[in-house]
Parts: sequence; structure tokens; C-alpha cells
Amino acid sequence: MNMFCRTTAVIAALGFFATPVLAEDLVFTLNNFSSLGLVEFYTSPAETNDWEEDILGENTLAPGMSGEVLIADGRTQCTYDLLFVMSDGQELEDTVNMCELASYTLQ
Repeated sequence: MNMFCRTTAVIAALGFFATPVLAEDLVFTLNNFSSLGLVEFYTSPAETNDWEEDILGENTLAPGMSGEVLIADGRTQCTYDLLFVMSDGQELEDTVNMCELASYTLQ
């Protein structure tokens, strides 16, 4: 199952340098090794107070399943808050460095 958060990448300038920097897409594998289905999944840059849109949309991630997550939000930062909503309504939150993340596992 593929999950995508699609936005347009933007080019930003750093300080006084005229060299543009292209924001990197963040890609990782989400493993649901818990006993519950994942019904909603939100990410947001750590310094913001609002969650972005639900990455799963109308999809779910069943127990034992994995999927590739792409965050292409045009930002150049690495630290993101994650919010997982499970099929029983339980909410799990975490803050991670997405630039160093190859996979994330729910247990």
C-alpha cells in the first residue's frame, strides 16, 4: 500500500548566498506490527502547532502490513511530530528526525 502526502517542492535561498537549495523529499517505510489497524496518520514539522492532512486518506494500514510514506512538503527541516490513530481510537505521538529515518515501526 502506498501512501503519499503531495505538495510542490519549493526552492529556497540560504542566508546571503544566492545558491538555491531544493527541499528533500522524506521517504520511509511504515511498519504496523501492532495488533490494531492504523486508520489515520498525521505528520507536522515539530515547531508547528497544527497537524497536516491525514496521510492515509481513506486507506488504512492493517496489522502486519507495511507501506512506503513520502512526505514532499517542500520543507528543508528534519524533525517532525507524528500522530497515529489506531482502529480502537487510541492515539500515539512521537517526534523523530525524519532525515535519518529509514523505517518506523508501530508495535
